[in-house]
Amino acid sequence: MGMKTGASFKILSTDIINGLSENIPTVNQTPSDLSNPTEELRDAFVPRRFLRGGHAQTIAGNFLPRQSLLPPAEDRLIEVEEGTRVLCHCHWQPERAARPAVVIVHGLEGSGASQYVIGNGSKAWAVGMSVVRMNMRSCGGSDHLSPTLYHSGRSADVGAVIRHLIDAEGIQRIGAIGYSMGGNLVLKMAGDWGNDAPRELLAVATVSPAADLAASADALHEPLNRVYEWRFLRNLMKRYRKKTLLFPDLYKKVTRSPRNLREFDDVITAPYSGFADADDYYARAAAARVVEKIARPALVIHSTDDPFVRMMPETRARLLANPYVTMIETTRGGHCAFLAEPNGYDGRWAERQIIQFLLRQGMA
Repeated sequence: MGMKTGASFKILSTDIINGLSENIPTVNQTPSDLSNPTEELRDAFVPRRFLRGGHAQTIAGNFLPRQSLLPPAEDRLIEVEEGTRVLCHCHWQPERAARPAVVIVHGLEGSGASQYVIGNGSKAWAVGMSVVRMNMRSCGGSDHLSPTLYHSGRSADVGAVIRHLIDAEGIQRIGAIGYSMGGNLVLKMAGDWGNDAPRELLAVATVSPAADLAASADALHEPLNRVYEWRFLRNLMKRYRKKTLLFPDLYKKVTRSPRNLREFDDVITAPYSGFADADDYYARAAAARVVEKIARPALVIHSTDDPFVRMMPETRARLLANPYVTMIETTRGGHCAFLAEPNGYDGRWAERQIIQFLLRQGMA
């Protein structure tokens, strides 16, 4: 697939097999939006040697060690709804109100300590941004802070954190980064807000966003993906059992563990979160239904060899039709990985694209 350009949308598809090396197009902006000439994102994605497959990229991206460049954090509990607080790890630049800040949201069964959060946070810090590593409700050791479960529809939690930082700290320029499930939350938040988004929100960026929840949940149950599903289920059930101990009046012990993610969402997520069943949850919580309403610059990075996050043609079309969205779709990269050769940097290609994108939107 080649690069399609136009006045209202852009997309790059990187054909690794044929050695295509096209530049990623700049964000669509009117002359009045630009105080300085914009730069194109530097390079197309070329996978690291021996890591060309989606599974290899995904596994290596998860387990290869990272170096944190972040200073010690100020831990902050932010109330996102009555009786529910989330734990955020805040790394403040000097004169915090005058500096841009970025909120980074992890994926399913991740936390603010996930390696991609640390990596992207380190890069954002290095270019002068304050960094807020947000744990979804109950994540990062914060199960006791919320009587409710986290799920893919709680985009308002991200919005509450952003509004808190604006109101409490006077942050004047803020962005959000989301990975996988966190990517769905960030896109859904931007779509739900639409033109009513805070003026301080300059941009959002996502990597491997799970915007089509039903298709992605079903893909996890495919034979080659069962190892991922088993890992998610094991951790989800461990968390649920902890909830039953912390809040015994709210949750019942299960007599049989769910056999797949859809079953977990059908018997646990949906009934305890106000959904009729898994199908209702997937339909109402998916960012796919609101991405056409996004009204802030948004970057979406997705690979077609992602083992289990699927992007449906209808969602792709809605993203492409939105003039605020820049979509980068590659044929390699796996899930939340995008490991390139470390030539002059650490090879975390998606993180570099995100930082360049945010800087171009005024996050400098």
